[in-house]
Amino acid sequence: MRFKTLALATTLAATLCVPAHAQTEIQWWHAMSGPLGEWVSDLAKQYNASQKEYKIVPTYKGNYDEAMTAAIAAYRSGNAPNILQVFEVGTATMMASKGAIKPVAEVMKEGGAKFDPKAYISAVAGYYTAPNGQMLSFPFNSSTTIFYYNKDAFKAAGLDPEKAPKTWPEVVAAAAKLKASGHKCPFTTSWISWTQLESFSTWHNTLFATQNNGFGGTSARLAFNSPLHLRHFDNLANMAKQGLFVYKGRANAADSTFPAGECAMMTGSSGLYARVAKDAKFAYGISALPYYPDVEGAPQNTVIGGASLWVMSGKKPAEYKGVADFFAFLSQADVQSASHKRTGYLPITTAAYELTDKSGFYKQNPGTDVAVTQMIRKTTDKSRGIRLGNFVQIRTIIDEETEQIWSGSKTPKQALDAAVQRGNEQLERFQKANKG
Repeated sequence: MRFKTLALATTLAATLCVPAHAQTEIQWWHAMSGPLGEWVSDLAKQYNASQKEYKIVPTYKGNYDEAMTAAIAAYRSGNAPNILQVFEVGTATMMASKGAIKPVAEVMKEGGAKFDPKAYISAVAGYYTAPNGQMLSFPFNSSTTIFYYNKDAFKAAGLDPEKAPKTWPEVVAAAAKLKASGHKCPFTTSWISWTQLESFSTWHNTLFATQNNGFGGTSARLAFNSPLHLRHFDNLANMAKQGLFVYKGRANAADSTFPAGECAMMTGSSGLYARVAKDAKFAYGISALPYYPDVEGAPQNTVIGGASLWVMSGKKPAEYKGVADFFAFLSQADVQSASHKRTGYLPITTAAYELTDKSGFYKQNPGTDVAVTQMIRKTTDKSRGIRLGNFVQIRTIIDEETEQIWSGSKTPKQALDAAVQRGNEQLERFQKANKG
């Protein structure tokens, strides 16, 4: 017995002396804050707890613009993260940065991870796929534009709380009744370019830019000063003058106004759902984007928003294997479905959508399927999406010009014409830099 005890102690000591296998750390830079930042953190924790070989380290790097700027600077200094979250308007720029990124299709293949691009919703996967069919980045928080409205405010204004405005004339009529009932912000919007020009264009099967909105090549030029676009901005300008539309600022500055009850109707990201569900102290509804009923082909489909995950180049094989394993985890139907339910972002795979539907979530939470149904419609060459170079700068130009409409400094025509002219200068620069 004594010898057995001694042998056991020796074996135990030897076991304890064996160094633990060091985990491979995967740095993930993202732009999610608030409830969405908590979601990203929870995803990393869930993955890290599921295996011991890799450790995902998520780091918030500011908003989308700031995160992308930080990553570019880090890449130049040789300290880029393994994974970078980039919003959809940065896609063409990232695609052109061939030496800085490693295509996700290559990462998955080399990492031995299961990867079938056909498993992803086509409108999502297609946006991040190169002309040669290779998927370049991993769809992550894909969103689209939807319509939110305050049911309690509708009821107080004598409107049917179960009937959302379907058309722009109906939005104007509802806004007038809301104002008459004392509401100081009947309608607002976040992301002016994305909601009122980009998605507006695809929803009405109208080009935002030539060359099929940039998918046909870098010679694309802007086309959002058409009669239809002008009609819409004349409409918004008139609403602003009457106090029916209240501009709350650039990007997602307006997002806080709806869940706070300040604004009664809003067009914004489906990804705002997490915040609305958490903070709204009133009954709310979710509906499809409004459209002009006399426009042929409307409604068509909305455009993708949100962001994808790009894999940076120059990393160790073990790190790429870890990235592939993490992306495979994120693609699992149960993980995708849970994220979709929690955030309002799209379930990026068909299997996740079907799983969510079978769970009864859409019936229990009316309107949560709107983003999906808007995106899974058949697309056309005019509605597939918008992928332009220097898109970040173009959006800033659109903000600058349209703000002059709300202030009364420019007419809608002057502002849209100027935005197209200035934006085209950005496209020309991008074309020259990337040699068409």
